[in-house]
Amino acid sequence: MSILEDLNALLTPIGIPFETGVFSDTAPDKYIVIIPLVDTFELHADNAPGYDIQEARLSLYCKGSYTKEKNAIVRSLLKADFTITDRKYIGYENETGYFHYCIDIMKIYEPL
Repeated sequence: MSILEDLNALLTPIGIPFETGVFSDTAPDKYIVIIPLVDTFELHADNAPGYDIQEARLSLYCKGSYTKEKNAIVRSLLKADFTITDRKYIGYENETGYFHYCIDIMKIYEPL
C-alpha cells in the first residue's frame, strides 16, 4: 500500500474532485490537490527499516467557505489512522477567487 492509494480510497466518497500534483482539468468550485512530500525509513542499527513513513499535503481549494469540507476531510483522515502533522489557512487567491487550506499528513506502512 501507499499513501496515494489510501488517499484515493479515502477522498473518493467525500465527493470533492482531486488529483495528484496539479489539477489538470477545468477547476470546479472546490477541489483537492495531493502533493506527495516525503517517503522515509527511520534509521535502525541493523540497517533493516521496521517501517516506511510516507507524507503528503492535501491542498483544498474552495470558492466560498471551506470549513465544512475541511472538517469532513479531517474526520475521514483521523478515522483512517492518518497522523495530521499540520493544518493551515494559506489565504485567499485574488487571481482565482479560491480560498486555499492545507492539511499535511503522514502514515506509517510496513517496509517494502
